[in-house]
Amino acid sequence: MGAKHRGRSVGRSGVWVGVTALALCGVIWGQGPETASSRIPADHLQQYSDLAVTWMQEYLRIDTTNPPGNEMRAVEFYKKILDQEGIENRAFEYAPGRGDLWARIARNSGSSDGDQNPHPVAQDATRVGHPRPIILLNHMDVVTSDASHWKVPPFSGEIRDGYMWGRGAQDMKDEGLAQLVVMVMLKREKVALDRDVIFLAVADEEVDDTGTDWFIEHQRDLLGNAEFLINEGGENLLENGFVKYVGVDVGEKTTYWLHVVAHGRPGHGSRPNPESAPNRLVRALNKIIAYRTPLRVLPVVDEFLRDMAPYESPERAEQYRNIRKAIEDKKFQEEVEKDESLEFLLRDTISLTMMGGSEQTNVIPPEAWANLDVRILPGGDPKALLAAVRRVVNDPDVTVEPWKGEFREANYSGTDNALYAAIREVSGKYFPGTPVVPHITSGYTENQRYRPLGIASFGFNPYTATDEEGNTEHGNDERIRVDEVRRGPWILFDVVAAVAGR
Repeated sequence: MGAKHRGRSVGRSGVWVGVTALALCGVIWGQGPETASSRIPADHLQQYSDLAVTWMQEYLRIDTTNPPGNEMRAVEFYKKILDQEGIENRAFEYAPGRGDLWARIARNSGSSDGDQNPHPVAQDATRVGHPRPIILLNHMDVVTSDASHWKVPPFSGEIRDGYMWGRGAQDMKDEGLAQLVVMVMLKREKVALDRDVIFLAVADEEVDDTGTDWFIEHQRDLLGNAEFLINEGGENLLENGFVKYVGVDVGEKTTYWLHVVAHGRPGHGSRPNPESAPNRLVRALNKIIAYRTPLRVLPVVDEFLRDMAPYESPERAEQYRNIRKAIEDKKFQEEVEKDESLEFLLRDTISLTMMGGSEQTNVIPPEAWANLDVRILPGGDPKALLAAVRRVVNDPDVTVEPWKGEFREANYSGTDNALYAAIREVSGKYFPGTPVVPHITSGYTENQRYRPLGIASFGFNPYTATDEEGNTEHGNDERIRVDEVRRGPWILFDVVAAVAGR
């Protein structure tokens, strides 16, 4: 996830709901309630799981660290499989080593009474009375990694202790791989489709989004006037063998980075200067770190906390059911500040991430700087937040300015549609009794780019993960359980089949 991180569990108390490992295995192997995958022969399902493991290892071994990205390596990986499976696809190298890949299984392509040949995108997009396509979106680049801090090489794809290890195992080569397997399942099983299913793998999500921006600008017709999109962003938190909730990302906070520069008299490090640029910067940053933006409650957060209330302690449940009243209580405000998974839902956040000054220890520089990663809730005012930070600093020799890129106002997708209903239905079959809840992620996803095109875009993850496993995203020892690699594509297949199948 570029410029963002998944929000983790809310609270640590309460009664866990979900399915036991034994019951879950019953669903995995077709012994539970009927789903689209349960109608597939068992030996076929085993083959798809085996392919998922093999392909995931191969994919994790492709180094697409961004920068520089080199995503064409991943494009070649995807294209080879899609070509072998006879799935329509196109590769685009929009810059040296950087590229996107588009693939499609056309409506009716699995039907005995429909057109077996791929139909033109433009023609299908304008047909009246046919459901619009669904897009499976993923990004191929990954963040940097320091092998010296990993138990295994980050691009080894090694299987150890029941896990598959590698950069991208949580973000988001795992989901891209599941989407690929879904395309193969749809094709091999000749699933009759009522709408096109589009697979879109893009470059550069972790840095500048040039892959998505280029595709929307230059190949928008290939999106087929899509109605739905599934991307990263959701989470299914697993603890003590139980799934606490299935969180579907319906909206995200937006990024608003700030650059802080302190100015002062330069000189030799042997003569301390209280008003030096580094000293001024430290004082300013201490004020900023101590500052807390106002608490506010979005409707989706209110809904999410109300849904989670039955699984919390009596005191916390009461607070969640009346969150607007609770945030006025000073004790609860202090609890919020200690719980990062709750705090990001209720306020704009400011994190100190980068600092710089002199390049020599014995030189006091004329300037010292820092970068702040600011995340603003939908509906927030970046100008008001910037003004507040400047007031907090209150130093004419310290400037605070927006940094790198334009501010994009956050957006939402509603939940009253076929895709959200399918996610709720399928999740209920795999995780009986577990609440399926709309969720806000702590930062940006590329859903923000596609919603303005009229596409209802959700973050949905077909894998479960513990808090520890999920927190390896962008961290050391990133890994995913092999059992999840084997099962995840089935869940995603059932969602896609429910939305696109005839």
